[in-house]
Amino acid sequence: MSLPPSVGDGNCYYILTEGCAYGSKYFPPGSLCFCSERSYLRSFADRPSARFLKVVMLDDGSTVTVTVEILQPVRREVAALLLGIGGPSERLDSFLERLSLEAALQAGPGQKVMVEIERQQFPGIIRYVGSIHKSPLAALSPVFFGVELQGEGENRGRSDGSYHGTEYFKCKPSCGIFLPFSRVRFTPGPENEPGKQKPKVEAEEGVPVKVGDAVSFYVDEVLRKGIAMAVYREGSQWFVKVCPEEEGTTDIFREIPLDSVVKENLISQSVFPTFESDVGLGHSKHPKRQASESGEEGESGNPPLEVNSMVQITLDKGNQVFGIIRWLGHLPQIKHKMAGVELDEDKGVTAGEWLGKYYFHCAPKRGLFVKLQSCQPDVRFQSSRGSDLNLVEDSEHEALPHAPVSFPPLRNEDAVSVLRGRMKGIQGHCNSCYMDAALFSLFSCTSVLDSMLFTPFTLCDRNVQEILREEIVNPLRKTGFVKARSVMHLREQLTEKGKCSSFTNAEKDPEEFLSLIMQKILGIEPLLKLQSGGHEGLDCYCYQIFMDKQEDLVVPDVQQLVEHSFLTYDQKLVEIPSCFIIQMPRFGKEYKMFSKIIPSLELDITDLLLDSPRECCVCGDVATLECSGCFKDKMFAPTGLKQFCSTCSKQVHSHYRRRTHKPTRLHVPEEFQCRSPQGSQRVPREKMELFAVLCIETSHYVSFVKYGPENEHWMFFDSMADRHGDENGFNIPTVTLCPEVAKYLDLPLAVLALEQPRDMDGVAKRLYCDAYMYMYQSKKMALYK
Repeated sequence: MSLPPSVGDGNCYYILTEGCAYGSKYFPPGSLCFCSERSYLRSFADRPSARFLKVVMLDDGSTVTVTVEILQPVRREVAALLLGIGGPSERLDSFLERLSLEAALQAGPGQKVMVEIERQQFPGIIRYVGSIHKSPLAALSPVFFGVELQGEGENRGRSDGSYHGTEYFKCKPSCGIFLPFSRVRFTPGPENEPGKQKPKVEAEEGVPVKVGDAVSFYVDEVLRKGIAMAVYREGSQWFVKVCPEEEGTTDIFREIPLDSVVKENLISQSVFPTFESDVGLGHSKHPKRQASESGEEGESGNPPLEVNSMVQITLDKGNQVFGIIRWLGHLPQIKHKMAGVELDEDKGVTAGEWLGKYYFHCAPKRGLFVKLQSCQPDVRFQSSRGSDLNLVEDSEHEALPHAPVSFPPLRNEDAVSVLRGRMKGIQGHCNSCYMDAALFSLFSCTSVLDSMLFTPFTLCDRNVQEILREEIVNPLRKTGFVKARSVMHLREQLTEKGKCSSFTNAEKDPEEFLSLIMQKILGIEPLLKLQSGGHEGLDCYCYQIFMDKQEDLVVPDVQQLVEHSFLTYDQKLVEIPSCFIIQMPRFGKEYKMFSKIIPSLELDITDLLLDSPRECCVCGDVATLECSGCFKDKMFAPTGLKQFCSTCSKQVHSHYRRRTHKPTRLHVPEEFQCRSPQGSQRVPREKMELFAVLCIETSHYVSFVKYGPENEHWMFFDSMADRHGDENGFNIPTVTLCPEVAKYLDLPLAVLALEQPRDMDGVAKRLYCDAYMYMYQSKKMALYK
């Protein structure tokens, strides 16, 4: 296991070193929490000195904001071990007991141990290490040790190697027990007997090689030199990740077995030789291009490098990495001025830590310490320092600096003060309303797809990503206004990259634009992973509802339409999406299947998930059967798929009208198969919240965005609401508040069905009668995606 923090599942894990009060809740020291790597990067991207981080508590799933001073990073495997300990106080004590924790990480089946049972110690043998109750909705499952008790410990156990009906190992009855590592004392195994014991690398006095040491090693019988960047274990074998001194290596770092590395003197003047400017730049040819230690300007006139400067670093074979300076100063035993750089990609070796001390914070494997003189200004932004000035012209809106900063989405009063008014939102021009409405919906008041702005996806076109971030989203969130020229700049890039000449002038649909930019240009993963008829691989970015005309659905809501579509085509969601974009059923831009559609402020997708636990719609117990015939039966509730437990299914289908129904069996997750008493454990509901609606009338797209938690918190955006001048004039985008939307949400269905569109208040008619695309988000899953 690697010594640096691990984020193999895309999450960063922490343990609280002090208590934390949040609202009415109190989280004691030893509580475990996590946040996604993306969330971490977003928090510190433009605020390297940020003092707070939003995390999810592993014990109860609460989302809280915590001061970073009390967060201690832990590796994923360490967090899993600690999660097995029930009490936070004992958990923290066990975390601080480093030797026991390291022993637990190295322990495996077959190892002899002593276990604590009722405050007595008994011998045993480890037979299993891992989770014993996994939840498909949990971010991390606790790890326990399954031990077969020996000698005096026989008959003092609680199982035969099984737990809740699942067999994890075999032993005699009452000789097996599952325990957290804190109640296991790990005795030395045969490999640790005298004469066979390996040097204890983690023990301070016996460290043969530490991070930062100068080392020598042989490659093809040639002696090489380098710097130890990391020391880690894989199984029983220890390795050293070395930054080689020679030029032209095939990789950025070499991974050398520990017993093949010889430690030299500690850090010398040749520290970080690979990152010297002579690799790919040349000392003799460009002696003045290096940034001086004092920070003076170089020959090129570039400003001195400082914290938050965007830089590039040349690695071996001319490979370059890009990042942002998060710290400047001197490290212990190094005379050169150093820079702590947060990289764009996972090509670093740290999370901002050097020899046990954090100098800055970033996601694991994104941090790197290099000589300041090895950093050069990022050339990607040098040629365009003044290029944005002409985008502003005589506009009253200020130009944004050309830097990879991010502005948070606007919510509540901030959204009202920044976005409301004339010449607000995104300025439309030449049939751009489909793009204007989509961009305003996705980025004005939510961050669910902010990964499009920063993440270096596989196919990501950095130019398009930069335009989207710097010229559209940041100005929208900062000043509330985006000029038409910025959108045209993006349209020109889409025309070039998408090989479609019509993106700069023709009418398009939002889904065509979103599919192009997400799939073909940025290369992000599909937002939806679907299974249809038992076949997976039906991934998409927008979900189109297909259904026959339903006479009984006079004024349906979005929940009903989605359920009808999924049931009709035997579809399931393979995983919970972070963003669910749904196109309403209609033919062309004119014909609408329904005269009105009620917005579902929450979309319950629990019953749409593949292999997730389901709830009996009659008694609330775990469902084992689903019936498509009952879904259409008016005797049941108008929403929700119809699934039943075995008892209720028999009762329901005993009616003569339902005897011909053919219920299908559901998959029941293992942890929900044994439940008693009935209904004592509720099936967790997975709900997504509505954040925007795109509407269309006579080929013109507008959008409604929910900017706050109340039903009245809606704003209406039209990129071409008014116009100044004729052919040589310009469009005036407008954002207005529309609290009247809430009035119709509270109306009884029969009253709303009779409501005449022309009589509806304000712009509410546009939302209820012209809906084209609904956008939902799962804030919980946005942490993981």
